[in-house]
Amino acid sequence: MKRKSLCIYCGSNPGRQPVYLEAARELGREMARRGIALVYGGASVGIMGAVADAVLAEGGHVTGIIPESLVKKELAHNGLSEFHVTQSMHERKRMMADLSDGFVALPGGAGTMEELFEIWTWAQLGHHDKPCALYNAGGYYDLLSAFLDHMVAEQFVKQPHRDMLIVANEPGTLLDRLETYEAPVVTKWIGRGET
Repeated sequence: MKRKSLCIYCGSNPGRQPVYLEAARELGREMARRGIALVYGGASVGIMGAVADAVLAEGGHVTGIIPESLVKKELAHNGLSEFHVTQSMHERKRMMADLSDGFVALPGGAGTMEELFEIWTWAQLGHHDKPCALYNAGGYYDLLSAFLDHMVAEQFVKQPHRDMLIVANEPGTLLDRLETYEAPVVTKWIGRGET
């Protein structure tokens, strides 16, 4: 199945290592080359700004969605294809989910993690069948991936649910895997691991 738009969760800071910004730019360029639109948090700075600018530079379409309370704090991007200001974070996240065919987390902080885990949880619960992924730029998500495996080993997450979260180190591979994703049919554990 072809993905027409991707929601990118990422930091409004650039991070410590230059590889994070470069990975965002590489992903943005590859998305635009494949005709995949960007849906993101609407900022002009950090990794958020880098991925948006890269898509725009290649002639791609970018939709920014930002809550009114963050317009100044996150320095809203003024050069986007579409720009929406919401009243709340909840409205922002819902609009991002509704406009997207898949979700990718680049390096980011607590907000990035919160957005990713919420949308991945919605997938596990069957609220959507869209792919969710980690772009593991510079090994940023190595420790998180190991912890998710630990969650499976400790029987808090089923292996098929863990496998729903795609992890890739390179943009082409990431986008290929998103395009071929098929949501598994998995029941949630009840009680002591019974289904």
